[in-house]
Amino acid sequence: MNDAYLALEPLVGTRAACSALGRSRATHYRHRRGPRLGPPAPRSTPPNALSQPERDAVLEALHGRFVDAAPAQAWAILLDEGTYLASESTYYRLLRASGEVRERRRQATHPARTIPELVADEPNRVWSYDVTKLAGPRRGVHYDLFVMLDIFSRYCCGWMVVDQEDGQVAKAWIAEVTESQAIAPHRLTIHADRGSSMTSKPVAALLSDLKIGRTHSRPHVSNDNPYSEAGFKTLKYCPAFPERFGSREDAIVFCEKFFTHYNEVHRHSGIGLHTPASVHYGTAKAIRSRRGVVLDAAYAAHPERFFNKAPTPPRLPDVAWINKPRPEEDAQKIR
Repeated sequence: MNDAYLALEPLVGTRAACSALGRSRATHYRHRRGPRLGPPAPRSTPPNALSQPERDAVLEALHGRFVDAAPAQAWAILLDEGTYLASESTYYRLLRASGEVRERRRQATHPARTIPELVADEPNRVWSYDVTKLAGPRRGVHYDLFVMLDIFSRYCCGWMVVDQEDGQVAKAWIAEVTESQAIAPHRLTIHADRGSSMTSKPVAALLSDLKIGRTHSRPHVSNDNPYSEAGFKTLKYCPAFPERFGSREDAIVFCEKFFTHYNEVHRHSGIGLHTPASVHYGTAKAIRSRRGVVLDAAYAAHPERFFNKAPTPPRLPDVAWINKPRPEEDAQKIR
């Protein structure tokens, strides 16, 4: 092929010769250039890069005070305190350079689903309700943790630890939680899977009396209840989560601390790195404005680091859903 190419190239040119002979032009130029000798030239440091003391300050914060927190959590907490060290992506980049960032969890994948379809554009429109098991002091002993999450704010509206799942107990708990949030009739929908307490007659009768809508996940489709599943993942990957609880009282004490921290301190990536309580009770907009002031000051001090575009705080949510509704024409095609 080399002889044919050498004869053809002077007549028709490189592009046409490579096309006629089925030869990649990139391969042709690479062979013509010959092997690269020595290591590649070092990349020059961009003018807007952090200085070494600034990089050390970021790593010192991540290795010290925020050693057990995600970089996004550290960035948001420092920003709320009026401190800007670098962008969130820079936090990750510095940790990645020293091999300190990796995914430690097995990630499951599920096909896209369309039913049920629930949409919330403000708090107390859609709640996600589920139960998980907490290991007891010995094999065969466990406790049931009931959790109610608002899908818009991610706020935990209520939780309960019991020895065994029961419809009557769930009914009394749901009545207490809805009363604490002053839920008006025909306003709220509660979504749950098909556990025995969720589908029990006492719970169904209570929700009917309170004029609260209810939906259920399809069998064997955990993605129909993603907010509760994600919440339980956050719970059980908490560094302080024990392998076993010594008693139900121990589980209650742990959950009291966890859900207080989750609602009041934890910055949630799905709600603009705000706390669930701040979104649920309407203080997040003021906090976002204060974040903007801090970022504007950071931009004014070093505009070259932001490529001539001022940074903005993460956006607040405007809508949340379980299975995003399809356009009407797509839904008709599915039917």
